[in-house]
Amino acid sequence: MNLIEEAYRQSILVVERCMHAIGAKASALSEGYNQVFTRDSMITFLGASLVDSQACQASFSMTLETLARYQTKLGMIPLSVDVDNPAIEANQGAVDSNPWFVIGHSVYYARYKDTEFLKKHLESIRKAMLWLEYQDSNNCGLIEVQEAADWGDLFANRGNILYDNVLYYKALVEYAHIQELCGESGVEILARAEDVKQKMNVLLWPGDVEEQTRMVREHGYSQEWLRIIRMSNEVFWFGKFYLPYASFRDFGYHCDALGNSLAILFDIADEAKANTIIDHFIQTGMNKPYPIMANYPPINPGDKDWREYYRNAYLNLPYQYHNGGIWPFVGGFYVAALMKAGKKEFAREELENLARANQVGKRFEWEFNEWLNGRSGMPSGMAYQAWSAGMYIFAYKCVMEDATI
Repeated sequence: MNLIEEAYRQSILVVERCMHAIGAKASALSEGYNQVFTRDSMITFLGASLVDSQACQASFSMTLETLARYQTKLGMIPLSVDVDNPAIEANQGAVDSNPWFVIGHSVYYARYKDTEFLKKHLESIRKAMLWLEYQDSNNCGLIEVQEAADWGDLFANRGNILYDNVLYYKALVEYAHIQELCGESGVEILARAEDVKQKMNVLLWPGDVEEQTRMVREHGYSQEWLRIIRMSNEVFWFGKFYLPYASFRDFGYHCDALGNSLAILFDIADEAKANTIIDHFIQTGMNKPYPIMANYPPINPGDKDWREYYRNAYLNLPYQYHNGGIWPFVGGFYVAALMKAGKKEFAREELENLARANQVGKRFEWEFNEWLNGRSGMPSGMAYQAWSAGMYIFAYKCVMEDATI
C-alpha cells in the first residue's frame, strides 16, 4: 500500500477513536483535548462525513445536538463541551464556533440529505447567525474580533480578521441555503453575503488603491478604511495575499495560510487572486518541510504584533504553534485549495507530503500530531488529533474524487 493510501486508512482509524457518546473529541487521548470542540469537530467531519460509515453519521449528528444543547440564550455556540462534565463549557470565548456550527449543518445535509434535522435545528442556527451579526460592533458590515478569540488562540490578529470574516461569509451563504431548504427565502441573506465578500476584497486585498478608494466612496463604506488602504498599499504595492487583519489604523503583515486557503475554497478569491496566493505560499516556502505553516513570516520580539504571552511555555516562539508552526489540518485546506485552483498534479504531490507530516511522530508512526515546528518539522502538541485526520480524509477525497465543501 502506498503512502497516500496508508495515510487515508490511518486517518479513518484516528477519527473513529475520537468518537464519544456526546460527539467527536478533539483528540483520541483522554489526557489531551478531552472535549468536543465546535471548530475541531466540524472541520473533522468535512472529511469524516465522506467516509461511508453509519458511525460517522451518528457521531456527526450527536456532535451538532450537543453543541445546540449548550448554546447560550444570546445564541453563542460554545467553544467546547467537556465529555466528562458536559454541563461545564471549557471556554466560551471563540467567535469562530458560530460560523462553523452553521457550516456544519449545511455539510451534514449535503452528505445525508436529512431535511428534518435541519428543520429541528433551524432556530438554533438562526440564533447563531444573529449572534454573529452582533459582532459587527461598528456597523461596517464585517465582524470585529478581539485578538486570540478564534482558532488563533495565542495570536494577535484583531479587528476585521480575514479568517473569521471568510467564515462569516460562508455561514451566510449556507444559512441562505438552509432557509430555502426549510421553506423560507434566503435572498436577503445571500445579498448580505455578497456585501461581506465585496468588502473583504476592498479592505483586505492591497493592490489598486484608486479602485479601493472609489469603492469605499461610492458604496459608503467606513471612511476609516481609506487610511488602512493607503497604508497597506504602501507596504504591499500589489496584492500577494489577503491581509490577516485590519484594525483601527493598523493591519497585519503576515500571510495567514488558513484564511487565504479558505478564501480560495469559498470563491472569495477570483482565479487571479487564487493563483497569486498559491504562488506566494510556494515562493516563500510556507509549504516546507510539510504543508503548511499557519502564518509566515513568523513574528519576532520587537515586531509590532509581538506579544509577551507568546513566550508562555515557549509555545508561540517563531516557527512554533500559530507563529509559523505547521498545522496538518491547515495543510488539508491548502491541498483542497490547490485542487480548487486546478493544480491537480501538484495537489497530489502535496497530499503525499501531508501524509508524511501525519506519519511522523514523537514516539510512534501515524501520530497525527497537532502541529510541527516550521523549520525542523519536529512534531509537537497533542497526538491523534481528529482534525488532522479528518482534513487528510477531506484532502484525499478532493484529490482522488474531486470532493468539495
